[in-house]
Amino acid sequence: MIAEQIRRLAETVLDGIPLARPQADWIAQHVGERDLPVLLEGASRIRDKFVGEHVHTCSIVAGKVGRCDQDCAFCSQSAHFSTHVRGETVLSGEQVYRASREAAANGASCFCVVNSGLGPTDEELEHWAPVFEQIREPGDIGLGASLGVLTPAQVRRLAELGVRRYNHNLQTSRRFFPNIISTHGYDERLKTLRLLKQAGIELCSGALLGMGETWSDRLDLAFELRDLAPEVVPINFLMPIRGTPLAQVPPLGPTECLKIIAVFRHVLPDAQIELAGGRNTQLGALQDRIFAAGASGFLTGNYLTTCGRSPEEDKRMVRELGLQIAPYQPGPRRPKSARNPAMPSPTRSPCRDRSPA
Repeated sequence: MIAEQIRRLAETVLDGIPLARPQADWIAQHVGERDLPVLLEGASRIRDKFVGEHVHTCSIVAGKVGRCDQDCAFCSQSAHFSTHVRGETVLSGEQVYRASREAAANGASCFCVVNSGLGPTDEELEHWAPVFEQIREPGDIGLGASLGVLTPAQVRRLAELGVRRYNHNLQTSRRFFPNIISTHGYDERLKTLRLLKQAGIELCSGALLGMGETWSDRLDLAFELRDLAPEVVPINFLMPIRGTPLAQVPPLGPTECLKIIAVFRHVLPDAQIELAGGRNTQLGALQDRIFAAGASGFLTGNYLTTCGRSPEEDKRMVRELGLQIAPYQPGPRRPKSARNPAMPSPTRSPCRDRSPA
């Protein structure tokens, strides 16, 4: 009976009828390990119909790391906690550009420059301006940024600089948000996302799951994201980091992770759902099942302050599954920026040598 109801709900989505919240609640409450394969089958069919079978990959670099005055309970970069991240590191433009070339060579379709902190200063934006120009000049990879909360003027400046996609995760539900962050609010994040959407910049906004939230929180977030309609929805699973308040939170387990991916696919049928942080640690040997669960891509290479699998391992996984990595699809070319301020000299890389979090 449960299996048949799961199939009917998948057919509803395949027919173009959005899943209602009570239906998503039913899936969360009733689908256990025995019926999970049926849920995954439906999620895979939904993914194939609405976004296709190609695997989309992206890559990031931590342009500025550490000494963040925000108190995000999961983050190693917060100055509120004592973690392996010490002080502040700012990469040079050359280091960031080289990382973008490596990402393009590895088949990534988007390369995102990430800053720590609540949001950038105008001076920081101009620091990255010539780097952004360098990254997008070859025309073989999309330019992304993840700099935090933005003002309307900063959004306009990013559009001028040719930023195609901006990552700004909601992380969790409005209800659960104060449990993990107290130094800024949920609406600040939503405001930035709406400004970006108005400016025509693609949204990359998603979740960090496994922090102690309930299924109701997860669905609140999924439906909030459906209202926002981001092009990309990254799903991160918590990587507990020593020194943070969430260091002792137990893992979700691979089965729960796959269920989460499948439910998000049912709620967000036409979004690019890409697996990011925690893919290795939470899913382990089952991470190749993410596509069967409805995922359409992943973050490849290193994360911010921890290191992921090598791009070679990821490409081998895709080949062995009989899938193909989606080629980069360029958007409209933008004019070169007229402003090119000097950049600081190189400093050490923030990612440790392929060690765990």
